[in-house]
Amino acid sequence: MSGYVGIVVSDPSLQNQFTQVELRSLKTHFMSMRRDSGKLTVGDLASKMSRLKVVGENLSEEERASLIQDYHRDLQDEVDFELFLKVYLKLQAHANARTGSNAKNSSAFLKAATTTLLHTISESEKASYVAHINNYLAGDEFLKKYLPIDSSSNDLFEIVKDGVLLCKLINVAVPGTIDERAINTKRLLNPWERNENHTLCLNSAKAIGCTVVNIGTQDFIEGRIQLLADLNLKKTPQLLQLVDDSKDVEELMSLPPEKILLRWMNFHLKKAGYKKIVTNFSSDIKDGEAYANLLNVLAPEHSNPSTLAVKNPLQRAKLILEHADRMGCRRYLTAKDIVEGSPNLNLAFVAHIFQHRNGLSTQTKEISFLEVSPDDTQISREERAFRLWINSLGNSTYIDNVFEDLRNGWVLLETLDKLSPGIVNWKIANKPPIKLPFRKVENCNQVVKIGKQLKFSLVNIAGNDIVQGNKKLILALLWQMMRYNVLQLLKNLRFHSHGKEITDADILQWANAKVRISGSQSHMNSFKDKSLADGIFFLELLSAVQPRAVNWSLVTKGVTDEEKKMNATYIISIARKLGCSIFLLPEDITEVNQKMILTLTASIMHWFMKQPVEEKASGISDSENGSQSETISNSTLDDSASDSSIEENGNI
Repeated sequence: MSGYVGIVVSDPSLQNQFTQVELRSLKTHFMSMRRDSGKLTVGDLASKMSRLKVVGENLSEEERASLIQDYHRDLQDEVDFELFLKVYLKLQAHANARTGSNAKNSSAFLKAATTTLLHTISESEKASYVAHINNYLAGDEFLKKYLPIDSSSNDLFEIVKDGVLLCKLINVAVPGTIDERAINTKRLLNPWERNENHTLCLNSAKAIGCTVVNIGTQDFIEGRIQLLADLNLKKTPQLLQLVDDSKDVEELMSLPPEKILLRWMNFHLKKAGYKKIVTNFSSDIKDGEAYANLLNVLAPEHSNPSTLAVKNPLQRAKLILEHADRMGCRRYLTAKDIVEGSPNLNLAFVAHIFQHRNGLSTQTKEISFLEVSPDDTQISREERAFRLWINSLGNSTYIDNVFEDLRNGWVLLETLDKLSPGIVNWKIANKPPIKLPFRKVENCNQVVKIGKQLKFSLVNIAGNDIVQGNKKLILALLWQMMRYNVLQLLKNLRFHSHGKEITDADILQWANAKVRISGSQSHMNSFKDKSLADGIFFLELLSAVQPRAVNWSLVTKGVTDEEKKMNATYIISIARKLGCSIFLLPEDITEVNQKMILTLTASIMHWFMKQPVEEKASGISDSENGSQSETISNSTLDDSASDSSIEENGNI
């Protein structure tokens, strides 16, 4: 099985300027421009590139035309994709110079080759990652041969090459994310097996909320997710002490973990009489005064009067770490990291203190609406899936809560522009920060208008509903956006779909045909067929599209609830290992959540259709492949297929 390669540019230095997300988006724009006129020339670019957000917003058509002519004199030359990318980079550089943006806070282009990035990681951060790995994976049977890692060497970068360590780290961060039966753990892996582990790791990292567009150090090699895991009311109900009334509780529940951690820190600093408000894990803690006061409140028995009296910040930082040592909390950073304000390491340090000693009372006042009803659980699961999906698209803003972070409409507009490039009118869009409420309504009205253009069912949904955070209506909109995305991905594989619209019924028929041709008797009547709960159908589908994907000796009969969950976990990991980007939970399979079942089936179908013909032939004959294409192009809606089609209004 070949791994996912993505869009390849012949010039490696040009390829390194873009992420795969950006290349896919720009390729879609390029193909759309070329389709419009049948041929794309250099002279056409100035007007047509107005659709591209950065260069369209910040440069006039006359400015674009002038810059393009300076770069490429012959305006009649036909434009191929690589010339298109070079022109885009030229325009983007001028647009960013005008706005004061840089590569870090614009669309996050890589400006150096991957090999260069290795040397930009600070020794302190590398040492912290190594300490984290050595601490949490010390008892792992497979990795014991490689641990402990020497932080003074580059052994870390060698050990992660086979993907096993990273997969196991993801399970440390969020236990059960990867079914370890799906990890290739032979002592000597071939390139395909290593690539499968990497694919499983990246798709699973996306599924727990890690940023994998321009993979960098910001997620602390999944340790960041783990360290912040307890910063919510479900895990730590004592956090209610940080607020005064129910309205504040709702606000607290919507905050990202980092913000809750800052609020917790300021809660204790106020008790210590510290006058400043800490707003970040960098400049606000460099002098060490906030740390000294925080530790004095949490562990007064270990305090040292000299810590606040000393004038030298580095000396104070050393005394702070001695205090933390006596509490059993020191990990992740040095005194120099405090003084230099390293945000990642200071965040990790404060999170570790919170985990070890949060200083909150065990007597928790009860608030009735914290009791979770079945409906709330369903909404929470769907919110999670949609949030992770949106974050995986590489938008400019990372969202922590769809009900709060989408209310100004901007991220929704960015997402719609990725689903249908050029559909957003950026000239009338209002960019954050947005202070005036009616500006948010304007953005959200455009979201609703575009949704109707895309034939979403948006009856009784107005822009103000999004601004007000109406949960059911927001979920209904997001479901239709996700569904549209899946169906468009399938439609774009025109050599299979023959350019026709792909429907839910086509996906259902394809899955049943694949399983039937493989010789199995399993059948899916609809995406809400309760027989799917045992997972056997999807294991047979995965085996049909890639015969060596499933190890049947590891599959349970799916009779008990525990066996069903084991199969569901295995299905999700195998699908991610193949290359499917999916965001469902095992419960979505065992409880047969029809929306998530559809996205799972469609993702497997999309992966299969992307494979070269020779790859498919390894498990299925050419004649069978042909019949599959015909199934899609000639499919008709029968009663059972119609039943499978999920209502587009997205009712919860």
